[in-house]
Amino acid sequence: MKSSIYGISFFFLFCIFPLVAGQLASNQSNTMITVSHQLANSSWNVEKEQNPCLWEGVTCNAPHNDSILSLSLSGFGLSNSSFLPLLCQINSLQSLDFSSNLFNSIPVEFFNTCGEIDGLKSLNFSKNKLVGSLPTFQKFVGLESLDLSFNSLNGSIDSQLNGLSALKSLNLSCNSFTGSVPSRLGKSRVLEQLELSMNRFTGEIASEIGEHGNLIKIDLSENHLNGFIPESFVNLTKLETLILSSNQLHGAIPAGLLGITTLQRFSANQNNFVGLPSINTSMSLKILDLSYNKIAGRILPQLLLGSNLQTVDLSYNMLTGPVPVNISSSLVRLRLGSNNLSGPIPSTSFVSSPSLTYLELDNNNLTGTIPPQIGSNPKLALLNLAQNKLNGTLPDELLNLTQLEVLKLQLNKLSGEIPNQIGRLNMLSVLNISWNSLNGIIPPSISNCGKLINLNLQNNGLTGLIPDAIGNLKFLLELRLGENKLHGRIPDMPQKLQISLNLSFNNFDGPIPKTLSELNDLEVLDLSNNSFSGEVPDFLGTLPSLSQLVLSNNQLYGVLPQFIRNVSVYIDGNPQLHRPQDHPPVLSKKGKSVGVTIVITFAAAVLAVVVVAIVFLLISRRLSKVNEEQLQSLEVLSPPRVIQGNMLTANGVHRSNIDFTKAMEAVASPANIVLKTRFSTYYKAMMPSGASYYVKKLNWSDKIFQLGSPDKFEQEIEALGKLSNSNIMIPLAYVLTVDSAYLFYEFSPKGTLYDILHGSLKSSLDWASRYSIAVGVAQGLAFLHGCTSSPILLIDLSSRSIVLKSLKEPQVGDIELCKVIDPSKSNGSLSTVAGSVGYIPPEYAYTMRVTMAGNVYSFGVVLLELLTGKAAVSEGTELAKWVLSNSVRPNKLDHILDFSISRTSLVVRNQMLAVLKVALACVSVTPESRPKMKSVLRMILN
Repeated sequence: MKSSIYGISFFFLFCIFPLVAGQLASNQSNTMITVSHQLANSSWNVEKEQNPCLWEGVTCNAPHNDSILSLSLSGFGLSNSSFLPLLCQINSLQSLDFSSNLFNSIPVEFFNTCGEIDGLKSLNFSKNKLVGSLPTFQKFVGLESLDLSFNSLNGSIDSQLNGLSALKSLNLSCNSFTGSVPSRLGKSRVLEQLELSMNRFTGEIASEIGEHGNLIKIDLSENHLNGFIPESFVNLTKLETLILSSNQLHGAIPAGLLGITTLQRFSANQNNFVGLPSINTSMSLKILDLSYNKIAGRILPQLLLGSNLQTVDLSYNMLTGPVPVNISSSLVRLRLGSNNLSGPIPSTSFVSSPSLTYLELDNNNLTGTIPPQIGSNPKLALLNLAQNKLNGTLPDELLNLTQLEVLKLQLNKLSGEIPNQIGRLNMLSVLNISWNSLNGIIPPSISNCGKLINLNLQNNGLTGLIPDAIGNLKFLLELRLGENKLHGRIPDMPQKLQISLNLSFNNFDGPIPKTLSELNDLEVLDLSNNSFSGEVPDFLGTLPSLSQLVLSNNQLYGVLPQFIRNVSVYIDGNPQLHRPQDHPPVLSKKGKSVGVTIVITFAAAVLAVVVVAIVFLLISRRLSKVNEEQLQSLEVLSPPRVIQGNMLTANGVHRSNIDFTKAMEAVASPANIVLKTRFSTYYKAMMPSGASYYVKKLNWSDKIFQLGSPDKFEQEIEALGKLSNSNIMIPLAYVLTVDSAYLFYEFSPKGTLYDILHGSLKSSLDWASRYSIAVGVAQGLAFLHGCTSSPILLIDLSSRSIVLKSLKEPQVGDIELCKVIDPSKSNGSLSTVAGSVGYIPPEYAYTMRVTMAGNVYSFGVVLLELLTGKAAVSEGTELAKWVLSNSVRPNKLDHILDFSISRTSLVVRNQMLAVLKVALACVSVTPESRPKMKSVLRMILN
């Protein structure tokens, strides 16, 4: 009997009890089922699984599973937020994660009902499309973490967060908040994480932030802050991370800031700081980045001696004096490039730093020789000593750097020979020792550097032959051997050479060798200033990727072959070499004597007609030129007369700033032109208030513009003016004149993405900036494609039509073109209207319709520009085609990326490769296989 009781007890304990314990409370189960019915295409499906505790993203209180603790709907692609208040009926919730969706608003009822849940600690709405001002959190007394980052929220922040008495983590980064940085951040001041980067905050940093003594992390980067770092920050005794990059902060860094013993990272690059702080060598600081400032003076010896220092970046400042003799043994990366440092490179520094992996001392005034002791650093992967005044020979000890991947020594005064055993550096991907005074031969062992991508030995005094084994460098994309004294046979070249092969200014002679016929990927071939002779071989005309051929100053003769594609060919300095159209036709002897009289007579008659025509043409052109000059002078002096001008924006600041008369004075002067696109001219107009605006001119006389009906134009533009998205150039006002329409936009001081990415400021676009730009453009396009009335398609999306308000804040322009351009009225095919060369999808060659898939293709090309650093058309080759052809082999994907960016860390490289996969999907040849913009955005964010 006793055993029977035990058996029954055992049965209830281990069989019946789990069924009861696993039963979710009925009210919570019903709520979840109701919500699942509203979430179409989600993984919450009651028909497949009746227990909500087993649904994706649902966490219940184990082992009982009778209540729900957290819900994560991240990445579900949700756009309708009306169901959110229903979830607030689950009063056991501790965490809600709605990140990476497409919500543009949150119902007010959600804040009223979820605010009643005392146990709710975490709320995440990051990476959505939220617009409007920051909601007021009146309840939420237990909320510890609030994340609204990567949205389009705007307006100022005052007391909306003051009621969050338990708040420990606040992330509002990557929005469009304005005004001052908020200082009232929870009543109890228990805040530990404050992330407000990539907004539009202005003014000084409030000293009250320094009163939140529990702060561990502060990130105020990528704003428009000015003034000084508050002295109160030195009281943040728990601070571990302080990021103030990309603002307009100035003055000196507080003396005690780097004395905070817990501080591990201090990044204040891209500001206007003028002095270096002192440092305690025993402190915790690991990362110090003060690059791109105005810091002058000498580097204090103790600054590089912190026992925990791993990265120090002081590049692009005005530092003087010598390189410190001693550096920390823990230092991994030291960047002192682009300063005014002088004196020799100390030999002791690098022996005492066994962890040193990246050393950059380029673009200074360093003298003396390269210390052999540098070869004692076993981990050194990057050594950049370019653009100094170094002399002497290349020390053999450099060959001990077997982990070296990048060696840049160009633009110095180095002499002697390249070490015979250079092949020991078999990890090298970039070797640049150009523009020195090296002599001797190119060592055959260089073929052992099997990972070389770029080899530049240009402008030295190298002699002898090109080693036969050079062809073994199977990954080599660029080879520059110009301006040396090389001669003899040109061997087989690496077949994957792509960017350039430069053999100019050497002593090569004889026929152009057939060994060059296998270079099917080569874009630029420079054989100029040698002694090549004979005819130009036909195989050069069949190289499929060739875009530029330089044959100047040789001894070539005959007629150039026909080229299968447009190639820029330079042949000056070869008197006997002709282009096909320049070659005089050869008449047969038979017929020449018969027709000579007729030809002479006819020629005389034609000559008389031609003379009369020329005289008439010169007179008419003279009159036309005079009239044109008169019109131009009148245009400069006389501003266009305003027929009608209307404000579109409701923003009071813009409405008070914009002065139509002043704007028309600005567009009357060509000196105010700041940007020209294929369809528009942008002027910079300074208003009486001192504010600047873009004024974009559309030419009514061009028949492709549908501006014949002002009413139609006004209707379309006013509809665009009602849009709200921080990543779109929204028209603020417009003016109509007799022959033109002018649109007003906020002024973007950084210019276009093309100007930055392919100009002198390219180095300022790190991966964080490029990724932020990619996300911003994707958000803008997804917004345009998802407009409720009808999708807004872009006729000309390119890096030239994307302007940058900051290095991480893009805006897509020319959105009105789809409304005011009629492609059917263009003289040529749609491709002459719909897009710039390199961005036009293949299908536009045979369809007359601009499509969403076409926009996705153009965006894919912009992504590729950000990833590769190359222009959409580089050396005559379209970037998309180049990338697609090089992505066939997975082991070549790394070579597609901009190495100056991907080399920074393994994390960055992996992120770039992930985004590359998205870009490849976007530039797929068939429109049907390209993802929608919403999917593209989700993939990039994830």
